[in-house]
Amino acid sequence: MTRILTAVAWPYANGPRHIGHVAGFGVPSDVYSRYMRMAGHDVLMVSGTDEHGTPILVQAEQEGVSPRELADRYNRMIVEDLHALGLSYDLFTRTTTRNHYAVAQELFRTDHANGYMIEQTTTGAVSPSTGRTLPDRYIEGTCPICKFTSARGDQCDNCGNQLDPADLIDPKSRVNGETPKFVETTHFFLDLPALAEALGEWLKTREGWRPNVLKFSLNLLEDLKPRAMTRDIDWGIPVPLEGWEDNNAKRLYVWFDAVVGYLSASIEWARRTDDPEQWRKWWNDPEAASNYFMGKDNITFHSQIWPAELLAYAGKGAKGGEPGRYGVLNLPTEVVSSEFLTMEGKQFSSSRGVVIYVRDILSRYQPDALRYFICAAGPENQDTDFTWAEFVRRTNDELVAGWGNLVNRTASLIHKNLGAIPEAGELQEIDTAVLQTTQAGFATVGDLLQGHKQKAALTEAMRVVAEVNRYLSETEPWKLKKTDFERMKTVLHVAAQAINDCRVLLSPFLPHSSQLVHEAFGGTGTVSPLPEIREVEDLDGGPGYPVLMGNYKLGETVAAWESAPIVPGTVVAAPTPIFRKLDESVIEEELARLAAKDQ
Repeated sequence: MTRILTAVAWPYANGPRHIGHVAGFGVPSDVYSRYMRMAGHDVLMVSGTDEHGTPILVQAEQEGVSPRELADRYNRMIVEDLHALGLSYDLFTRTTTRNHYAVAQELFRTDHANGYMIEQTTTGAVSPSTGRTLPDRYIEGTCPICKFTSARGDQCDNCGNQLDPADLIDPKSRVNGETPKFVETTHFFLDLPALAEALGEWLKTREGWRPNVLKFSLNLLEDLKPRAMTRDIDWGIPVPLEGWEDNNAKRLYVWFDAVVGYLSASIEWARRTDDPEQWRKWWNDPEAASNYFMGKDNITFHSQIWPAELLAYAGKGAKGGEPGRYGVLNLPTEVVSSEFLTMEGKQFSSSRGVVIYVRDILSRYQPDALRYFICAAGPENQDTDFTWAEFVRRTNDELVAGWGNLVNRTASLIHKNLGAIPEAGELQEIDTAVLQTTQAGFATVGDLLQGHKQKAALTEAMRVVAEVNRYLSETEPWKLKKTDFERMKTVLHVAAQAINDCRVLLSPFLPHSSQLVHEAFGGTGTVSPLPEIREVEDLDGGPGYPVLMGNYKLGETVAAWESAPIVPGTVVAAPTPIFRKLDESVIEEELARLAAKDQ
């Protein structure tokens, strides 16, 4: 057994999340976590809503509410969406908890004490018309390196280089389009050059990473500069140093505190159990593994900034130092970055109406239909396009006609002809062959899932489903009732066993329907647990909030990753379809809905 931290990117709480977001961080992390739990590993899956920074501040002002009110609204909405999608978080929390403030401030203080937070005077952008500070991400212009015309003031999403707003060609404010005025301001910078050697040594030991992620990360080492970790803003975590704590115009950079969330969420989870220190099993034990899931635009923060913060905290850079009270914290084992999902050939854009929100699609379609599409056609290692035609095709041809039909017709045959799962007689070669196929799937599919090759894993699982469908078509048990009743019972027993194996193989991808298939063949208890929304109090006296948690214990609620013998005599009721077939008219209806938004 290995302890595995699944660290999932934190969705930003300034609006509902669209399916592009969950395709990158949500579903892949859940599929991986579900499989690893079934395989016997001790998984801790954590995340939450990211609630500081300029976008929330600006939007709150536009709506006439406080930043906290805005964050509260979207935190709850996102919790509900991820719950409906079935993402099995051990804790999904938020960055406005007092626990998170304390953990982020502890890391900053220790990084500073070890010499890796250096005070520098730099230029900051100010709005000429309002006199307000314009944070880096709210300035856009042409990248001086690659000439990308929509580079942000802190980073170019095209070439990945970190930037300074003053370096941009023709900088403009994203708030009102005016040219910013640059003035002197003082901030703390993470001394990345002093951590470069340690970062490089760590990155060169990484094995099994997706090649584009590792290459991009190593390239970042070529021109490291100190990076500002505080901002001129009044919404965020106070800078925990004497002379700075009471400065309401300075806060920790949102990206400094957001990545700390992986640690603070783990600590909060432990504090909500009977062992407040058990988070250390995932963070201080060098044998524990950690996998970080995100979109490719966040690689920099997970393969450079966060590891640098951790190395500085441990005193492992060129300046030395001593670890803080959390001890030496584990660096990421792997950064699992997905590419981008587009929508009918266009980039997702809420402002332009090119968007479909998670809650909208789940209000009309089954969650496992969306999960299936993301796993089968998502942006695992290249940008991919969501189209309604492909969503309908995959749902109808693969989920309904392939897997759903196999389950339904087998359960129906057992119910009508026998009423319960029959005993098997002597097995013929065709019977043993199909069972060997399903049982071999555990090693094949499992290895692919462990290696973050989820598309290939799902393809293999569905190939096994197709083999079971072929077995049923070739043995024709519906014809055997009159000609060879005992043979019919054997075939239906074998089919039920093969379907049970397939259910386990598909369980990480399709947790909702996995439970339904289990119940369709008379199964009781939970084999594919779903998360729960729990209303909790802030552990340190702040306002309460909703979290996602759940019981995902192997053997209690989670079925093992193995072939489990079915039980003859188990009553099988008349089945109802597991998946809903979609009418072709859905395509035109959804495209019309999309066109209406784009006007």
